[in-house]
Amino acid sequence: MTTSTEHPENKALHKAEWQVRTELAAAYRLVALFGWDDLVFTHLSARVPGPEHHFLINPYGLLFHEITASSLVKVDQDGQVVAAGGLGRVNPAGFTIHSAVHMGRDDAGAVMHLHAADGVAVSAHRDGLLPLSQTAMLCLDHLSYHDYEGVALNLDERERLISDLGNKSMMLLRNHGVLTAGQTVPETFTYLYFLMKACEIQVKAQSCGPTWMPSEQAVQTTAEQSQNLGAAAKLTWPALLRLLDSKNPGYAV
Repeated sequence: MTTSTEHPENKALHKAEWQVRTELAAAYRLVALFGWDDLVFTHLSARVPGPEHHFLINPYGLLFHEITASSLVKVDQDGQVVAAGGLGRVNPAGFTIHSAVHMGRDDAGAVMHLHAADGVAVSAHRDGLLPLSQTAMLCLDHLSYHDYEGVALNLDERERLISDLGNKSMMLLRNHGVLTAGQTVPETFTYLYFLMKACEIQVKAQSCGPTWMPSEQAVQTTAEQSQNLGAAAKLTWPALLRLLDSKNPGYAV
């Protein structure tokens, strides 16, 4: 009988990385399921457990519904591929945006960025996200903005992006899209869902004509009630995985 000589600490790190890989692959599939993907563009990333400051991101060229845990690419903070996964290449703009947040926020275990139409529409609206729905009011206290500077290929933009994000969990990238950051993949996807739903509601509400605004007191009360918004992931994530397993299984390979 043979026994493994791998150090128990390394085994634990490998197990923890596979867990993150599986969650991130699921998040990619869920984005596709909700219709928020943009061909092979936009990106979701997650920090790899361990001291190396590596993170996982999609291989540039796969559609989101094709992503699997093993196809994700591991890169370092300089954008160098550490483990190729599937195609072994990453979107340079994805590296700029995600490395900014992972480098600037120690608490950012995951980062998600989309070009979904309603998110882009609200990012381009002069007033940004408005308190037109309970969902929007739950987001407002977590939200920041970053002005558009062109396709995110300039590494100098990272400092400005992280400065604009501050300690927030959600961001509207003006004329560009949405971004969320959280401690875990499930938490970050939960923020993403709330932000996208708020944007979708706003686009529909404004298409109907004049809108009704809640009182300032209602907005403030809802902001106070939103402080543990990320904790909703404990309920939503297992349910989302059940949905995904019924609609598009196979991500955990």
